[in-house]
Amino acid sequence: MNIVPSGNTIGAEIRDVDLARLSADEFARVEAAFDAHGVVCFPEQHLDEEQLVAFARRFGEIERNFLAQYAHPRHPEILYVSNIKENGRDIGHADAGRVWHTDMSFTARPPRATLLYGLEVPVENGVALGDTQFSSAAAAHDSLPAEMQRRIAGLHAIHQVAGRRARTGTGQHDQAQRREQPAVVHPVVRTHPRTGRKCLYVTRGECEGIEGMAREEALALIDELADRIVEPRFHHTHHWRVRDLLMWDNCTVQHLATFDYQWPRHRRLMQRVTVGGSVPV
Repeated sequence: MNIVPSGNTIGAEIRDVDLARLSADEFARVEAAFDAHGVVCFPEQHLDEEQLVAFARRFGEIERNFLAQYAHPRHPEILYVSNIKENGRDIGHADAGRVWHTDMSFTARPPRATLLYGLEVPVENGVALGDTQFSSAAAAHDSLPAEMQRRIAGLHAIHQVAGRRARTGTGQHDQAQRREQPAVVHPVVRTHPRTGRKCLYVTRGECEGIEGMAREEALALIDELADRIVEPRFHHTHHWRVRDLLMWDNCTVQHLATFDYQWPRHRRLMQRVTVGGSVPV
């Protein structure tokens, strides 16, 4: 096993490992690298659905998404992220990741990790499309002035998933399902349950207020913190290859998908699993 850091504030590639045959000692090294780097890529993996789910479960209980129409028909733990259409219908969540966010923060127990497995990657003139961008919510918190850190400690933001799409106008065919999801309250600053690092935990659009704060003041603060999270100095970009398994920590980082490809000229097919839900602290 060879662990190669990206050189950015987050990100690493873990080479020369077969995730379908991972010993306990090897898994301990993988988990330590995941905690340290926030985003890890395992290239050249050849996993069937059972093997993908089994590896994911080593990080915690599977967390299922409410958009069940995009789940694998025989393995509902797996959500398809894809722009492919069959009979005029999206087979997967076609515009997942349209804005900066952290996965399923609108749930009471957001997932520890998301795994995304690249089965088909769109290509144009030999160049892979559909990069995934990441930014460190931990480094963003650490960069705040001490006065701001004191101001936001102990605050709690209100999360509602429909707010993301209301802001962008995308994904409207699924918006009724989003509106059915209840709002939840999470700390503005999360303490990572394994590393102890403080991480900013707000998303523009999804966070619709802060408890005990006037709405205008709350939204201004949310926007300020959200802008800090996604500053370029905290970024890491993943350039996809077929059979990459990419994994990220939903407390440590936020992510954004790149939509520089278009159906039917390009095909993109990913399998997503989210695991390890816990109550944010």
